[in-house]
Amino acid sequence: QVQGVESGGGLVQAGGSLRLSCAASRLTFNRYAMGWFRQAPGKDREFVAAVSRSGGSTYYADNVKGRFTISRDNAKNTVILQMSSLKPDDTAVYYCAATLGNSYGESRAYAYWGQGTQVTVSV
Repeated sequence: QVQGVESGGGLVQAGGSLRLSCAASRLTFNRYAMGWFRQAPGKDREFVAAVSRSGGSTYYADNVKGRFTISRDNAKNTVILQMSSLKPDDTAVYYCAATLGNSYGESRAYAYWGQGTQVTVSV
């Protein structure tokens, strides 16, 4: 069974930084584009960022562009989301996901999902 294990979430003050990591197992990692999504209470899951199979191309939601950076290490089957200048609106459960497709912003394109990690940004 494919697994994705996120780590690095926690509580941080507004303006602070966090680094999320997702370790994937039981899949051929470099065949998959990887994405990060988030879901706040009472809201739909939303796209945050994605990285292509090689890591050469990255994609961001407008509301995180310039503050978040996604990267991957294919040798370690890991995808990273570096978050800075965090805002209370960034509070959510963050999920990593894997897709064989190219519709990076569409959650339904992703076949495999991690269990999520909570990020809470206080004022």
